[in-house]
Amino acid sequence: MTRRHGYALLSAIVAVIVGLSAAIYLGAAADGTSNGSTLAGGRSPRNSAAPASTGIWVGAWSASPAGAEPGTETGGMAGRSVRNVVHASVGGTSARVTLSNLYGQSPLTVTHASIALAATSGTAAANAGTMRRLTFGGSTAVVIPPGRQMLSDAVRIALPQGSDVLVTTYSPSSSGPVTYHPHARQISYLAAGDRTEDVTGGGYTEQTPFWRYLTALDVLSNESDGTVVAFGDSLTDGITSGLGANHRWPDFLSRRLRSAIGSGQDLPRYSVVNQGISGNQVLADGLGRPADNPSGLLRFSRDALSRTNVKVVVVDLGVNDILRNPRLADPGKIVGGLRTLVREAHARGVKVVGATLMPFRGHRGYTPAREAVRRQINAEIRSGRVYDAVVDFDKALRDPYDPRRLRSDYDSGDHLHPSDRGYAKMADVFDLDDLKGAAPAEL
Repeated sequence: MTRRHGYALLSAIVAVIVGLSAAIYLGAAADGTSNGSTLAGGRSPRNSAAPASTGIWVGAWSASPAGAEPGTETGGMAGRSVRNVVHASVGGTSARVTLSNLYGQSPLTVTHASIALAATSGTAAANAGTMRRLTFGGSTAVVIPPGRQMLSDAVRIALPQGSDVLVTTYSPSSSGPVTYHPHARQISYLAAGDRTEDVTGGGYTEQTPFWRYLTALDVLSNESDGTVVAFGDSLTDGITSGLGANHRWPDFLSRRLRSAIGSGQDLPRYSVVNQGISGNQVLADGLGRPADNPSGLLRFSRDALSRTNVKVVVVDLGVNDILRNPRLADPGKIVGGLRTLVREAHARGVKVVGATLMPFRGHRGYTPAREAVRRQINAEIRSGRVYDAVVDFDKALRDPYDPRRLRSDYDSGDHLHPSDRGYAKMADVFDLDDLKGAAPAEL
């Protein structure tokens, strides 16, 4: 081959590589905006806010859409700014959010959205230097069809680990029922009119215990290599934990994991997000279409396996299947449902750690027959035939003198849900080494 022919061949190869790269880039860009939403004004999607920094996208915070907010069927949040306050379990250099209209009955129009660091805890005021306007496919406005969700463009913002983050939306018109998470254990805020980029917080005269529309905050992080999803009921939702204290057991687990990594332990650098819904069951759905409080089986793919860069799911479900069943629950069916969750996770390469069911003697739903069902389920979980690994919350929190009830200092007082000290204990007994490794080919 002559030198001239060699140069010609090299030029041809380079041209092919450039062409393929362009095709891949364009295909990826198109896929990234294929999410069932429509840009207001009919503008073409574009991503002008793509971050320049390196890192991995992980979940910093999340909350499951739990149902349709009562009383919002007609007006929704029309003409009001919703300022959600959330807590970042990991820091990052860029952020993006997910807004949901899962329970809306008409399109949700968001004309203005923002993200900022809170000036201090317990306030609607923002750190002025961190206020960023959010866009969706390059547009400041977006229309989310009923039953769908929308991922924002990435925006450059430094979010420290453990920071409170304000995510604000404004909708000029009603979309029917508001998609919400009722047991936030965090105060958020409402204001009349469009005060999306109000840094003073002065217009936010109404406090609310709910999270509305917002279901996820992701960050581009150099601190984390993946996400752990805590999937459960009110015990994971933390409905008896301290208000605004971030004392749910996944919060304690997140802080414990970071501390262990900081002290030099060889552990995966994972963030932790919470996908608990109070009252949730493995097998039974709530009322409505789509169902309020959908079963664990129904929502597992959406709420756990679809979280950003998920590596491990921790499942703590089954108590409500026992307590809320008007008849005596079938332990075989409950365990069968849990095994189905594990199979679905393994099909996606995700490891599953499962929790034993904690005692509830003294609770109004307690009966000896229900206690027997709980023990049968726990025996199967401890056998190693359900999950990849087991965290024994039952053993850690039960009264050693009466294992049918919670230890008094771990009991919130209702004999079912832990106190803050109990939630801390749940995280403390978690074997962090169980976060290592991938899902086995077969359990």
